Amino acid sequence: MAPRKPFLLRTDPEVLAALNRWAADELRSVNGQVDFILRGALKQAGRLPKRATHQKADEALDSAPSPRANGQ
Repeated sequence: MAPRKPFLLRTDPEVLAALNRWAADELRSVNGQVDFILRGALKQAGRLPKRATHQKADEALDSAPSPRANGQ
């Protein structure tokens, strides 16, 4: 797996609080949730290059429940 690179993200406290709740609902860390959201958006926009190392993550995105499925 390629090394992961850290970066700083500044966001509104309300956005961070909502992200914390969403991550907790899906049993992920906030960092994992941000990565999951970004990968989904990149894939949907056709901007995520196809790589064998990310095939498992892409399959998880395809099978993930919709946030609205939980009544949220």
